[in-house]
Amino acid sequence: MQRQLAIILAAVLTVFAAEAKSLKGTRPNIIMVMTDDQGMGDLSCMGNTVLKTPNLDKFYKMSTRFREFHVSPTCAPTRSAIMCGRHEFRNGVTHTIKERELMNPASTTMPQVLRTAGYETGIFGKWHLGDDDEHQPYNRGFSEVFIHGAGGIGQSYEGSCADFPPNQEKEGKYFDNAILHNDTIVMTKGFCTDVFFQAALGWIKKQHESKTPFLAYITPNAPHGPMIAPEKYKKRFLDLGWDENLAGRYGMIENIDDNFGLLMQKLDEWNAWDNTLVIFMTDNGQSTRSGKLNGKRQNLFAGGFKTGKGSVFEGGTHVPAFWRWKGVLGEGTDINALTAHIDLYKTFADLAGARIPKGIQHIDGRTLLPLLENPKAKWADRELFAHKGRWAKDADPNESQYKSFGVRTQRWRLVGKELYDISKDPYEATDVASEHPEVVERLMKAYDKWWVDTVPLMINEDRPYAKEHPQEVRYEKQKAERGIPDWVPPKL
Repeated sequence: MQRQLAIILAAVLTVFAAEAKSLKGTRPNIIMVMTDDQGMGDLSCMGNTVLKTPNLDKFYKMSTRFREFHVSPTCAPTRSAIMCGRHEFRNGVTHTIKERELMNPASTTMPQVLRTAGYETGIFGKWHLGDDDEHQPYNRGFSEVFIHGAGGIGQSYEGSCADFPPNQEKEGKYFDNAILHNDTIVMTKGFCTDVFFQAALGWIKKQHESKTPFLAYITPNAPHGPMIAPEKYKKRFLDLGWDENLAGRYGMIENIDDNFGLLMQKLDEWNAWDNTLVIFMTDNGQSTRSGKLNGKRQNLFAGGFKTGKGSVFEGGTHVPAFWRWKGVLGEGTDINALTAHIDLYKTFADLAGARIPKGIQHIDGRTLLPLLENPKAKWADRELFAHKGRWAKDADPNESQYKSFGVRTQRWRLVGKELYDISKDPYEATDVASEHPEVVERLMKAYDKWWVDTVPLMINEDRPYAKEHPQEVRYEKQKAERGIPDWVPPKL
């Protein structure tokens, strides 16, 4: 009898524990900060001894860290994969320009799904998934928009991809920028990253005070080139003897750290940590891997990786991913399961209690809730596919099928004909393809099938160049009709 009671009690406790720790439908606020071109080596908590990032270091210690988190090799691809929950090529995004950065408007985006669950959704910084009206974030699920144009402040390319004219004309491109705030272009004052965080924090404060659940997607263009930072952030590196370019890049990163510190400070002041999930990650691998110190070329700390941005080796796709939800996720906890940007779609929908509609695009990603609930939960192995893309305009994608591609599983990384055992060789020093031909064959077969299934979804390959730049047209039209007002920063 006692044994039966013990069994029943154990079963009840097991069920109770499972129910108590379930995160589905808990509806936290979500703040996701994703920087541009900042890799694993661009943080002091990851081993960089030149940089000082005390706020992100503190956040790292308080966070659950996804140690095997992967994104795409470049920026627009990563952003589309996050928005649609599937590989960027399947969203039509095979480049960062040439009209191939335009995300398929038929896809249902993650913020659209969150809106159905009563969430407000804001983007602050870089969008880079189309500058024409159809592709703008206010038509893709965001209720608050505060962005620059193109893929970077001041950029302009053939086709539709171009920033607002004032940003193109200035030498100090990252100061006093023209920004699209919902349906109005405004002129801001100050350094771009400071402005993006200020706008985001003002909006977050408003949602917090109204007790409205929200997604704040904070996407500064920094530390993408050109390497421009406020003088006070450059000075320390210049005094150490580093060149102007490196001082600008590292200055941008330390400025990001200060802004992230301001975010943490405000969450403290507003007593907002308990119901808020905060994520820090980057959009691809490290873009700058060397600089000049006292006139001599020096390799920069790169987290041990042999490549960076644009590569389908580990250095191109393996990025930091720190998650903090006070009292819910473990502090200083590591998750070693193979995860990716495509997993955010289902994860955020599950947390919000949002139903993903039937009949939309196939979602490649998984929900991360099992790992958030139990970092050691069973996690089936998987294949993540990487491809640099960027073939020439109007070229046949099939001609690039075997150029700059990779397949990653929990243990293996296949790059072309090379194979690396990541479990023993995380920095890809030794090609073991000849020792494991069966693995190469299996991963190549999976990649070939994936490619055949994916090519028909590359909808922008034959898209002609637009005859005008939409953001330039928008700017001139607004200037003529109602002028370009100054942005009034929110009070924090």
